[in-house]
Amino acid sequence: MHQTLKTTASKPEWENLIPPTGPQPAQLDNIKTQLDLVLLALESLAGIGSEAMLRAAVELNIETMVADRVSLWRLRQSNPIRKGSGGRKKLDVEEARGLVLISCYLAKQHQELIRRAVALLEQLTQANRPPHHSGLLGDYIDKFCNTYQERMEDDENLSSQLLMNLALKLLIDLLFYTGQGGERRLWLALLDRSRSTTT
Repeated sequence: MHQTLKTTASKPEWENLIPPTGPQPAQLDNIKTQLDLVLLALESLAGIGSEAMLRAAVELNIETMVADRVSLWRLRQSNPIRKGSGGRKKLDVEEARGLVLISCYLAKQHQELIRRAVALLEQLTQANRPPHHSGLLGDYIDKFCNTYQERMEDDENLSSQLLMNLALKLLIDLLFYTGQGGERRLWLALLDRSRSTTT
């Protein structure tokens, strides 16, 4: 059992996530997808489930946004590439910020595991060995790819290699979200990527 982090979503933290200009609807669609994938990476690496996400919302004092399993599912189902239309809702900016805080909070709780996984990836890359040569990385990649294929509509458009590359990119990204200012770093990355895909 990890030690519970006693922290709250302080006002300055929220202010750091306020963009100069709000995301446009097309950008929000892309942000929904990216946030869901960040959470999927955390699930796949650390075995995080909905209970941990709900507990994080309580500890961050944002449980009004994510009150129960159903509301969490509806937020994640707003990802436009998810299979099925039931429960899909529009994700607003405040809810997106809430998922950013939850993602970074959970990443920080599992910082040691994320660092170990990234270090293994660096070692294997330098030795020209595939990531599956590590049990930790192999399990993570398999879980990520299998879950992605179960949940996402565009899985037929992605080869096994592309899915593995996506899993590893998200793993490296997670490391940057575990440090101080991780919330702002993730939020700005989401905005930047969403702009590049809508221009």
